[in-house]
Amino acid sequence: MDGHDADNTKQSTADMTVFVQNLLQQMQTRFQTMSESIISKIDDMGNRIDELEQSINDLRIEMGQEGSSSPSATVKSKDDTKSADDSA
Repeated sequence: MDGHDADNTKQSTADMTVFVQNLLQQMQTRFQTMSESIISKIDDMGNRIDELEQSINDLRIEMGQEGSSSPSATVKSKDDTKSADDSA
């Protein structure tokens, strides 16, 4: 009977090893898929930000405010100062 129990233990250990290896492989695959999805979304967000910046610059040029000091720039400076104070 001792030999039979040893065989069962070896088989159980082998089964557990295979199970853990499969589980780790599944986790790695899911992590890779999620990583690729996140990177894709970050790239898309970056492209949208670039497009938004270009649209804002185009609007500023159309309004003739390119390079000049505008009231909105002053307000932005105050908001930036306020944000810096809030984080301190």
